[in-house]
Amino acid sequence: MEIDFRKAKLEAVAGQMDQCPDSNLPEVVLSGRSNVGKSSLINALVDNKKLARVSSTPGKTRAVIFFNIDNKIRLTDLPGYGYAKIDQKRKAEFSALTDSYFTSGRKFDLVLNLLDIRRDPTPEDAAMIDYMNQRGIRYFTVFTKCDKFSKAQLMRRLEELKELYDFDENADIFAVSSEKKLGLQELRNALAKVLLE
Repeated sequence: MEIDFRKAKLEAVAGQMDQCPDSNLPEVVLSGRSNVGKSSLINALVDNKKLARVSSTPGKTRAVIFFNIDNKIRLTDLPGYGYAKIDQKRKAEFSALTDSYFTSGRKFDLVLNLLDIRRDPTPEDAAMIDYMNQRGIRYFTVFTKCDKFSKAQLMRRLEELKELYDFDENADIFAVSSEKKLGLQELRNALAKVLLE
């Protein structure tokens, strides 16, 4: 079965867990730093620049945002971690919402864990990977912002990062550029394979 990613719509915005829609579709959760490009990736996957709001200010996503894709899957955008410019109280609120998403017992099928290929691991990045590894959560690692790399540079950088991160041995790794549309079809195909087969 195929997914028509262009048939995408905003489904719900939840400031707390009891506002989330029912778990009636295979759900893919997007996790990553607040400036890693989650909204840009969503827009690139569905070929619609206006679906998810892209902000130039990190930390603007302060709710869990749900997108319905072709009535077959749901993309769920969590608040980013590592917001540099907000106070500790707000940071704790966003972190609590993300934590409660993972600990609430809500059913989800896969995490897209986004990492900026240009950056070395932060403590938050390492903690997220460790959390998923420890709990046996299925995830894809998606390196974003790959547009500045040649193919050879990209392969070298991916090998470097595999040494720096403690990825699960079964974790699928993707390199994408929302700007240049690099790696998007491979990611779409993998999502359809994992979620619908």
